[in-house]
Amino acid sequence: MRIFLDANILFSAAKSNGAVRRLLDMLLDAGHDCVVDPYVTEEARRNLAAKAPAGVGFLESLSLRLKKVSVQAQPPVFETDPPLPADDRPVLASAIHNRCDALVTGDRTHFGPLYGKTIQGVAIHSPRSLAEALGLAPTGTRDALHAPKAAYTVRRRSR
Repeated sequence: MRIFLDANILFSAAKSNGAVRRLLDMLLDAGHDCVVDPYVTEEARRNLAAKAPAGVGFLESLSLRLKKVSVQAQPPVFETDPPLPADDRPVLASAIHNRCDALVTGDRTHFGPLYGKTIQGVAIHSPRSLAEALGLAPTGTRDALHAPKAAYTVRRRSR
């Protein structure tokens, strides 16, 4: 599956080792194409530099695992209800232009009313709904995405 990542997904994954980073790991490990363009990548980089500079390095290493596409010169004409703000339209336009199956975004303010809808072949998802749709997280639970990914085992010393 081709999944377009919004800038806030990149930001969240780079900022902390939380649910969004685990979701991206699961998607990539399962062989899904996680797609980004320079528009969302630069927005994530700019926000990280201003709000969480320690995450910029992780964003760079994450970028190596993502499928990069070019920014579309002329966004396609599409209507959404409610309408998207001008700065969010290029995100959906790129997902449509690059024939992605889904767009994952944590922007509930602007994309929230579109969660669960499909626009010109692109299903709009929150991180949670995408994980559930792909069977990566059981419906209605927090376990799969919120459980810490153990990089090592901690052994307790006996007293």
